[in-house]
Amino acid sequence: MSVYTKTGDQGETSLLSGERVPKDSLRVSAYGTVDEANAVLGVARSLSCSDDVKSRILAIQKKLPLLMADIASIGGQGYIKRDDVEGIEKSIDEVENALPPLSSFIIPGGSQAGAMLDMARTVVRRAERKYITLSRREEINDCVSLYLNRLSDYCFELERLEEKDL
Repeated sequence: MSVYTKTGDQGETSLLSGERVPKDSLRVSAYGTVDEANAVLGVARSLSCSDDVKSRILAIQKKLPLLMADIASIGGQGYIKRDDVEGIEKSIDEVENALPPLSSFIIPGGSQAGAMLDMARTVVRRAERKYITLSRREEINDCVSLYLNRLSDYCFELERLEEKDL
C-alpha cells in the first residue's frame, strides 16, 4: 500500500468517523495542531537529559493519538475520559510537589529540551483555542478541552522539571 492515496487531491479528507470534510475545517485544524504538539514533544523528549521527563513525555505522546481520534470523530464514543483528565492532574501535582514554588517568570531557553517543552505548551494552547472554537459550532467531547488545558500546564511544569538544576 502506498503512502499516498490521492483521495485528498481535491482538498478534502476523511474523518475517523467516515465523514469527508475540507482539509481546512476546524476539526482537521484542531487535530492537526495536536499532531504538531506531539512532534514538538518528540523533539523535547529526544533532547531531554532527565529520564523522568523523558518517560513523562512518552506517556503523553501515547495518549495523544486517542485525543486526535476523539477530535477526528463526529458523535464518537469519546476516547478521552474524565479519568484521563484526572490522571494528568495527578501528574501535574507530582511534578509541582517535586519543585520549589514558582517565584518569577520563566524565560524559555534554559535548555534545548526546556525550550521545546515551552514550544509544546504554546502549540497545545493553540490546539485548545481551535477546539474551543469548534465547540461553538459542533458537538464535542468536553473532556478533550479539559485535557488540552491541563496538558499545556503539564508542559510548563515539565519544562521547570527539566531545568530545575540549571
